[in-house]
Amino acid sequence: MQRFFVTLLIIISMIFITVYFYSVPVIKKKVFEIERNSSAIALNSVFSLANKMYADTKKYRSQALESHKKRLRTVVDLADSFFDSAVAEARRNGLSESQARQVAFEQLRSFKYGDNDYIWIADQHGILLSHPDPRYQGKDTATLHSQEGDSEVRAVIDLALRQGEGFYQYKWNRLDSEKPLDKVSFVKNFPDKGFVIGSGVYLDDLDADIEQIRNEALIELREGIRDIKIASTGYLFVFDASTNMLIHPNSNIAGKNFLKLTNPVTGHSIAEDLIQVADTGKELYYKWDRPDDPGNYSYEKLSLVRYLPGFDWYICSSVYVDELRSSAELLTERIITIAVIALFVALLLMLLFSQWITQPIKRLADTAVRVSEGELSAKSGIRRDDEVGLLAYTFDTMVERLRDSIQNLDSKVEQRTHALAEKNQQLIIASESMASAKEALAQSEQRQRQILDALPAQIAYLDTGLNILFVNRVFAETYHQDKASMIHKPLQQAIGETSFNHIQWQLQSALRGQQTAGEYTESLQQRQVICKRTLIPCFNPDNAVNGILILSFDITSEKDAERQLNEAQRMNAVGQMAGGLAHDFNNLLTIILGNLHSVGDRYSGDDQLQRYLEPAIRATRRGADITSRLLSFSRRQPLSPTLINIGQMLKDSLELLSSSLPDNITIRIDDTPSELQPFADPGRLEDALVNLVFNARDAMPEGGEICFTTQSIAVQHRLIMDELVAPGNYCEICISDTGTGFSDQALQQCFEPFFTSKSNGAGSGLGLSMVYGFVKQSKGYISIQNASHRGATITLLLPAKAAREERLNDHPGAHENTLKQEGKLVCLVEDDPDVRSVVRQQLIDLGFDVIDTHSAEEARRLIPLLPELHALVSDVMLPGNLNGIELADWLHQQHNRCRIILISGYSYQQSGDKPINPAFLLLSKPFGIAELKKAFHDSEKRYAGLD
Repeated sequence: MQRFFVTLLIIISMIFITVYFYSVPVIKKKVFEIERNSSAIALNSVFSLANKMYADTKKYRSQALESHKKRLRTVVDLADSFFDSAVAEARRNGLSESQARQVAFEQLRSFKYGDNDYIWIADQHGILLSHPDPRYQGKDTATLHSQEGDSEVRAVIDLALRQGEGFYQYKWNRLDSEKPLDKVSFVKNFPDKGFVIGSGVYLDDLDADIEQIRNEALIELREGIRDIKIASTGYLFVFDASTNMLIHPNSNIAGKNFLKLTNPVTGHSIAEDLIQVADTGKELYYKWDRPDDPGNYSYEKLSLVRYLPGFDWYICSSVYVDELRSSAELLTERIITIAVIALFVALLLMLLFSQWITQPIKRLADTAVRVSEGELSAKSGIRRDDEVGLLAYTFDTMVERLRDSIQNLDSKVEQRTHALAEKNQQLIIASESMASAKEALAQSEQRQRQILDALPAQIAYLDTGLNILFVNRVFAETYHQDKASMIHKPLQQAIGETSFNHIQWQLQSALRGQQTAGEYTESLQQRQVICKRTLIPCFNPDNAVNGILILSFDITSEKDAERQLNEAQRMNAVGQMAGGLAHDFNNLLTIILGNLHSVGDRYSGDDQLQRYLEPAIRATRRGADITSRLLSFSRRQPLSPTLINIGQMLKDSLELLSSSLPDNITIRIDDTPSELQPFADPGRLEDALVNLVFNARDAMPEGGEICFTTQSIAVQHRLIMDELVAPGNYCEICISDTGTGFSDQALQQCFEPFFTSKSNGAGSGLGLSMVYGFVKQSKGYISIQNASHRGATITLLLPAKAAREERLNDHPGAHENTLKQEGKLVCLVEDDPDVRSVVRQQLIDLGFDVIDTHSAEEARRLIPLLPELHALVSDVMLPGNLNGIELADWLHQQHNRCRIILISGYSYQQSGDKPINPAFLLLSKPFGIAELKKAFHDSEKRYAGLD
């Protein structure tokens, strides 16, 4: 009993002491802070009130200025009306116009209003026609300068003349003063009268009104502060930036400058200390006297300071520290008194409670001891109606049931022992089976992990909380982490905020049970790769989402191939369109050029007509050059491919280009000798190289270097340039420069016809498209890349073959013999009647007899009837099932001595899968009679060579 009482006493005492030491200091601190915050709240309230007064003052000043401006407009308009009436009155009195105007000006000089404000008038040359001050009457405003040396009035007049009217601010003295003051004037131009009228108001008049309002605000603020109390004797006071005390409850300080009052703590001026802590949120600590102990500067005080820039005021609060602490000390004393009383009452109640509780509990304890010693028939003997009686009854009942349960338990233990032995044997067998299954499962999981790690894909599995449950090796390496460290980590933390935001929409869809796929770009090993990410939701037996599978594949190569294929298809379509346009245009040019030549030959003696014909012929030739470039782009230009000594060609081209390049551009050739040589048309290749050199020259206005690099390569693996490169042997020609390189737009559109990056219409836009068409027609490839440091590199890949010497048999007699074509029969096949008419006339002019037809089928029926046929001139594109090449092949088999000349706006190197017979000569449209004559001459030489 005594021990229980002492224990409770110690516990209650410890609780009281703990509560005191942990609560009372906090309460004292909080009460102290509340008192301090009340000082800050009072200060902020007064500051807000003063700030509102300042805002009202600014609003009044703005409204007053607007009111004055309206009055100035009215005054100027009134002066204008007065001028008109004064002039009219003077004219009625017999004065002239100039005399009447002068009378009106004199009358306006005496016009005054407001605070001695006036009207002034100046003509358009800045001469003051009317001014109340004799010093300025008739003066040129350009000679009136301010203290800074500027003619401000003349500048205002000029602005009014240009703008018509307006308000202008400048400095000007009053009529009775020499001191320049800020003035706002309204000046309006009257062009019909030849002068401007101005009137203004001095801003110091507004400032005087503002000062009056400021003083009224100070009086109102003083009345408001007088009723504010902080703690017992704390107060608020206000002083300005000149340390003049504007408001203070102490009449000995109010209205005086207190700069010389010293802070005993710092030894500095207390005014300067207050200004220093203004708006810093810090309190100034200093010592001061008390009203009941004047002159004793030993009492601690705290002050908060706010600065009001509009009025240039400092608003301060001041409170004694011991007053802030007094409330906390009083509250602490009361808490201790209440706690002592509560402790005494608790001890008294505890003593009574222990007597009532401990006696029955002691009896229960004795009974429990007897039961524990095996006396299961023992009872407590307590009979009460309270909780203790219920506890004793329950205890006795529990002992009786325990006795019965022990007896039943003994009988059942024996039965259970035998059953447990059987179950134990079954568990041993099941455990061995589970161990075997677990090992097999572990091996299966290991194989699956190895397979998943070997897959070239990023694989991860998440739970519905977006925590990572599994990642493969590629996924972990992509985010530069270890597989084990990523398990159970939130996905957002593992892959970063940026990547998580990109995938979040797919995660939300997967959580809703929707499978999604999307493409994205990421930086991997310092290169941009394109990946396809698929999120697959996983479901439990209840068809609810219980996980998300993430699969990401690198599809960069597939995207590059797709882009190259689309680009190649687009360029092929553009080429077909360009070729078709060029073919039709060449037919038109053939008609125009042939007729121009015919007119020129028929009227050769008419010099004036020849002057008109020559520009037309040149323009037609230029059109032919453009179509030739379009055919080059569309891969339909005539080519004569042969093996080329690329090193020698580059040297010859360098000699050709040396005079066309500026001195600040150098050319370097890096040729790697090889048995393989490019198989292409040398003339067209040289044109392409010259085009590329000129483009490089235009990209280096400041000079630089152009480098040619050649080598032979064997393509055996996947290589993508403008399209996928077919395996085989190629000659690689790289042209590099140190110029400005290609823009992003130029890289996308450089091969398109008529696209040019040159400004002011320079360039036809067919240079690179011609190079592209030549390369593709030669079964080659091309690519353009900007260099990493500077400039660009264009790479040509042309088919290459082993070099071999080929000799052509020369037949001097074929060159020496004169063409004998007079009266020989030529068959002309052309479907366009206008072109057929022009070519027929050209053949007749060359001395041939001509029979013409419009189709190959008709020509095939006609030719067997012409045994003396000397030549066939046929268009390639003909209506029907038979074209010109097929007609020429048939005729060559029937009559191999017949000269065959094919004409076309296209270029054809083969018919179907069969190359065009080298005995046939291909003449490109448009052509004149000279080109046709040369074609017959070349045909004679070609047949002579075949002999």
